[in-house]
Amino acid sequence: MVTREERGWRCGECGFHYSEKEWAEKCNAWCKGHKSCNLDITQHSIETDP
Repeated sequence: MVTREERGWRCGECGFHYSEKEWAEKCNAWCKGHKSCNLDITQHSIETDP
């Protein structure tokens, strides 16, 4: 489940944060379905923001 936190939207599966809910939802769906992370999605996370 995607949740709103102070840092942004959080993927309930892997814990990465996103500034846009849409990316958090995509991440959550991928993680839940594949039991892994998708680099094309996680590159949009706050944690990977340069």
